Amino acid sequence: MSRIKEHPILKSFAKGRLVQFDFDGQTLEGFEDEPIAIALKAHGVMIHRYTSRHAEPRGVFCAIGRCTDCVMIVDGRPNVRTCITPLREGMKVETQYGIARKSGGTANEKI
Repeated sequence: MSRIKEHPILKSFAKGRLVQFDFDGQTLEGFEDEPIAIALKAHGVMIHRYTSRHAEPRGVFCAIGRCTDCVMIVDGRPNVRTCITPLREGMKVETQYGIARKSGGTANEKI
């Protein structure tokens, strides 16, 4: 496993307890309070979303919550920046297709 131990903005963080979460129907494990993106990377997951126009894969780019490359659907909410969102027990994380509208629209509706 390849785990990032220090974040450019969040700095280093203590490992929380080991928790399980769902990623696209698979049960994975990560450490509570680490960014979701770090837990996914530790399992080799590098693609977080696909662009709406050309279905190009995107993953962590800036790792500080400024871009939208790492956005995913978390617990039914689209556009969650996984590079700065802490992992919690039982989260449901899904690959996102496109960027959901701010108001209206559904999570994976291509726009």
